[in-house]
Amino acid sequence: MSGTRRYQDVATELRGLVRSRGMKVGERLMSERQISEELQVSRSLVREALIMLEIEGLVEVRQGSGIYLSSSPEEKAPPMRDDIGPFELLQARQLLESNIAAFAAEMVTKNDILRLREALEVERRGIETSDPDYSGDEMFHLLIAEATQNSVLVDMVRELWRKREQSPMWARLHERIFNADYRKAWLDDHRIILTALQSKDPAAARRAMWQHLENVRETLMELSDVEDPAFDGYLFQPIAQIS
Repeated sequence: MSGTRRYQDVATELRGLVRSRGMKVGERLMSERQISEELQVSRSLVREALIMLEIEGLVEVRQGSGIYLSSSPEEKAPPMRDDIGPFELLQARQLLESNIAAFAAEMVTKNDILRLREALEVERRGIETSDPDYSGDEMFHLLIAEATQNSVLVDMVRELWRKREQSPMWARLHERIFNADYRKAWLDDHRIILTALQSKDPAAARRAMWQHLENVRETLMELSDVEDPAFDGYLFQPIAQIS
């Protein structure tokens, strides 16, 4: 088994591709779709690999234009930071939290429902005031885990959120997103999940959580598309704390 993450392997292949084609600093790389087809990997893996190479300073993003080589790749790549890819993390959450939601639907109490409603109210107020604090979002997901009455599941969900908060790649991905309307859609997703929990319907709760995290993945892929002319270019701002 490889000691690297899959997106790191893709980044290594990309460095080799740049060297083999003799690309010069300032040249535009192929599009994500072309790289995906060339290397026969998913676009989400390509997106993660490019984010890592950007953090390393090998490539840079230009608004509505694409990704360009900003330095020559060394024969020996620099040591890789062990950071989880954003889409890899979302996939893990999707697999874990959908089943947690189903179990929670069987175990949930009236008090759990009241606390979940409070979390949604925190989330709603944050959206209305354009507050960048995502604590209501995190609280909602953790409370669902707590509703299972299984401390191991709670620790697992908390650990995934910790990895997200400490991930430079997650922060860099979010720097590309300037339209916050998606938060309203995610709040609607949370309401659907809560309805399933209130109904004590495990199958509906599992479907609702799975679809919610699928919506998150698709939204992040769409809004962080650097080849989209609507891309804002906030990538060039310093990394801010991202929830």
